[in-house]
Amino acid sequence: MYFYAMKILVTAATTLEIQPFIGFLEEFRPTLPANWEIEVLIAGIGMMHTAFNLGSYLALKQPDIAIQGGIAGSFDHNKELGSLVLVAEENLADLGAEDNDQFKDLFDIGLWQPSQAPFTEKSLVNTFNSLPYVPNLPKVTGVTVNLVSGSEPTIARLNEKYIPGIESMEGAAFHYACLTANIPFLQIRSISNYVEIRDKSKWKIPLAVKALNDELIHTIKALVGNQ
Repeated sequence: MYFYAMKILVTAATTLEIQPFIGFLEEFRPTLPANWEIEVLIAGIGMMHTAFNLGSYLALKQPDIAIQGGIAGSFDHNKELGSLVLVAEENLADLGAEDNDQFKDLFDIGLWQPSQAPFTEKSLVNTFNSLPYVPNLPKVTGVTVNLVSGSEPTIARLNEKYIPGIESMEGAAFHYACLTANIPFLQIRSISNYVEIRDKSKWKIPLAVKALNDELIHTIKALVGNQ
């Protein structure tokens, strides 16, 4: 498959998560084929920052592919810290209403309808169509939250309602924007910790950051190599 021109956006919540990739890109840009562009957007932590900054970017530019990289918490304790996943679908896991001791999302209370665009059923699904390259990584379901989960009742609720693989604070905003703008996309996450009662001494952020950046570099090289 040959592309005479391609624009790729790589976005993350923080510079810390993709600093090695940014360094790689400075050296790699001069080797890109003519009419290829790769840009980086640090969109900020959480859905609000991601939605505004990504929306502002997409109002001015239309990339051919968007890639979101980041670290994440895993609900699956069988996944090793530092391992990588590809997010196939996202759920907004704390947008809704409390009804006594129950959480009801906007679909449950009827403010949104299942499969209301850009949702498929109640999820923001990546079909991976129109992508010239898809990383060979385990595909998982993500939940996106404003409040990182750190109590047994919250974790149990999320597991029961969404059966998630990972948790982040930005993934759903990214999926929503790309699906709405009809931009092929990838969300690549590296596991830095488990979703459990908060104990940062167990987290492996440097390990997760290295794995993430190695994969981002590999993905960009693969996309360019698929021209």
